[in-house]
Amino acid sequence: MRTQILTSALLLFVANANAQFMKIGAKAGANLVKMDGQSFSDGFQSGYYAGGFAEMKLGKNFYLQPEMLFSEANMRTTTSFESLYKDLLKMDTLKSIKLQTLSMPITLNWKIANILSLAVGPQFSINMKKGDGLLKNAGAAFSDGDIAMVAGANIMLGNFRVSGRYAWGMNNMNNISKQETWKQQTAQLGVGFVF
Repeated sequence: MRTQILTSALLLFVANANAQFMKIGAKAGANLVKMDGQSFSDGFQSGYYAGGFAEMKLGKNFYLQPEMLFSEANMRTTTSFESLYKDLLKMDTLKSIKLQTLSMPITLNWKIANILSLAVGPQFSINMKKGDGLLKNAGAAFSDGDIAMVAGANIMLGNFRVSGRYAWGMNNMNNISKQETWKQQTAQLGVGFVF
């Protein structure tokens, strides 16, 4: 349901924009994802993302950039995870969790130079696949989604884009128990092309 709402909102937003003030593009890149909490390995786990974006001009130096991105990362668990949740989950599901999300960042971009802009805004995410064994064996491993704050920068070289940003998750994604809080942090580096 949330996926349909987010997709419909993005399509409506794009359809209503004036074509001369809007550019559409595709992007892909690397994710570095960290889940706070004693159940997960310290440090960032690598993954990827891919999707589309629009650039909608708001004035001389400002533009809005809504995106729709699919991302995936494998989160390694620790022995604390096994001890906390061994009664709820099968043992083969306790080593790693595959986290797949559909994210919709909506950033306000300030063009501070011809080729450089700074971006800030919210990101809404929906967990698409909750983990291979976790969903089957323990019900919902994660809550239905996350809201994050995003900040970053874009380099614009003609139709080519290079972007980097950081997202701080605000929701507790632990839907197994109330024993600990899981909050996600994500660093992204990617490239895109405007059509």
